[in-house]
Parts: sequence; structure tokens; C-alpha cells
Amino acid sequence: MPDYSSRLNLRISAQKTPALVGIDPRWDLLPAEIQAAAKSRAANRWERDAWAFESFSKQLIDIVAPLVPAIKPQVAFFEQLGFPGFRALHSVMSYARRVGLIVIADAKRGDIGSTAEAYADAWLAGEDPEAAAWPADALTINPYLGTDALQPFVDLAHQRNAGLYVLVRTSNPGAAEFQDRISDGRPLFETVAQTVQRLSEATRSADQVFGCVGAVVGATWPAQLQQLRQQMPAVPLLIPGYGAQGGTSSDAAGAFNTDGFGALVNSSRGINFAWHRQPYSEQFGEIRWQDAVAAATRDMIADLAQYTPAGVLQQASPEVFPQF
Repeated sequence: MPDYSSRLNLRISAQKTPALVGIDPRWDLLPAEIQAAAKSRAANRWERDAWAFESFSKQLIDIVAPLVPAIKPQVAFFEQLGFPGFRALHSVMSYARRVGLIVIADAKRGDIGSTAEAYADAWLAGEDPEAAAWPADALTINPYLGTDALQPFVDLAHQRNAGLYVLVRTSNPGAAEFQDRISDGRPLFETVAQTVQRLSEATRSADQVFGCVGAVVGATWPAQLQQLRQQMPAVPLLIPGYGAQGGTSSDAAGAFNTDGFGALVNSSRGINFAWHRQPYSEQFGEIRWQDAVAAATRDMIADLAQYTPAGVLQQASPEVFPQF
């Protein structure tokens, strides 16, 4: 059975891009037509928002599924709605799996012992979407509690051909407050990176480039991103910070190997709500918001192809891609 990195990279090679679309629905930014339809169907605010989030997210999926390899639903936006939100999230994730997308649940879970095992069992469906309560191919996790908190996730991910993305160097400005703290003569994020490399290497077979344990490293720290790519050669990277947070495709270039593999670059707000900003607001407006989303996605794909090693993906034939 194909492991997570193999499945991901086959999907990247098929779509010829490492673009990742985050699913971050927010009521006040939704198209008026979806808001109106939701209001007519719901008994309360949570039911209203959940219906709107599900409808909007599935329409996003329909638009981007032919273009990108993966999506990343942000669990928090659904969780804030209680049970209706969780029901909507499950429906959205299942829908994405059915149309062939890799689904990365951005839940940033982390705990120790049996609690970590329970989180892993809940979220890491991996190759079989029916293997867990939540049909995620991969999950973001927090390493702050130590290696014993990571190991239950790693063990089950390896068993189910699922993936993990450990927070190593996050994209937010305040990341340096803790992650840059010097420990044993080096920043804490480098110590975490060393552990992530070791864990991923242990899940990698001899004929594979990457293991199932990935890392989250922000495009907003380009020099450190390039350094961490070298420090973690067996680790697939998830790159937030592109677009709305200020990171550019050039900033993300250091995440990739020369063959164009090794990373997914995420954009959420910049694609989800593209019609709210130029040039898409003028070109399409809210009435054609779906066209704005498609155009923003294609523009991101072209941008990554022009300014990162991922451009070679668009030039290669499928038969020349490396074995994963």
C-alpha cells in the first residue's frame, strides 16, 4: 500500500503543482447569496453558519480540485460552531476525499500517552478514509510536550499510511518568542527539526525520499526555511505564510528539492475570498466569485512555477518523475 508521501507526490506530479488551498470559511466574508440561503434554512446562528460553511467549502473544492493536489481545512472555523460545525467539517472532508484531493486537517493536536493515541486514532484515517472518525490523510500536530507526545501520532500514521506535519517554524510574527530561544547552543526550532528528521527517517523505506513525518515552516522566514530544508532532507514541508501573511513564492523557493518536490505551499484567504481584493474584485466582483477563486488559484500555480523549483513539474512528463 502506498505511504502518505508517495500518495501526496503522485498527486502533486499529476497536477504539476505544489499549491495547497486552505479552507478557512468566515461568515462575514462569504458571498451574499450563500448568506441569504443559509439564513432561510437555519434555526439558530450555529446551524446557519455551519450550512453556509459547508456549502461554500464544497463549492471551493469543486473549483480547485482540478487544479491542485490538496486542501487544508482549518478545523477551528468549524469547531467554533459546535456540533453543527463538526458535522459540516466531516461532510467537507469526505467530499474532498471522494474527488481525489489529499486532505490535511489543520487541528494542531498534541498530548501525551493514551490521550495522544486517542487524538491520532480520531484524525489519522490515512489511505482509507473510513479508518478514522475524521477522514484526514494528514494532521498538523504540536511538539511542545516532547517526543513521547509525538510518538503515538507517528506510530499510527506509519501504520495507516497517513501523514503528520509538526510545527517547527511557524509563520506568525510572534513565533520567535519561543522558537528562537537558545537551547544547547542553538534555537529551539532547530532542536525540534532534528527530532522531526529522526522520526521521519525512521518511517522512510530505503527506496523513498521522504518519510511520513512532515514539518510546518513559514514562508515568512525564508533564510531559516532554506536552512531547515537542508537539515530535514527526509521531511516533507508544509509552508504557510504565502500571500495574505506577506510571504512570496521566492521566499518559499528554499523549501523544495531541485526536482520540484518536498513541499506544499498554502494559501487560504487569498484564494477563498479572492473577489474581495484587486485585481479580482474589479475583474469579477462578488457576482462571479467562483471565477475569482479559479483565477487566483491559477495565478498562484503560475507564480510558484515561475519563482520556485516547482516549475520543473510543469515541464516534465509523468514517466520521468522519480519513484517515491
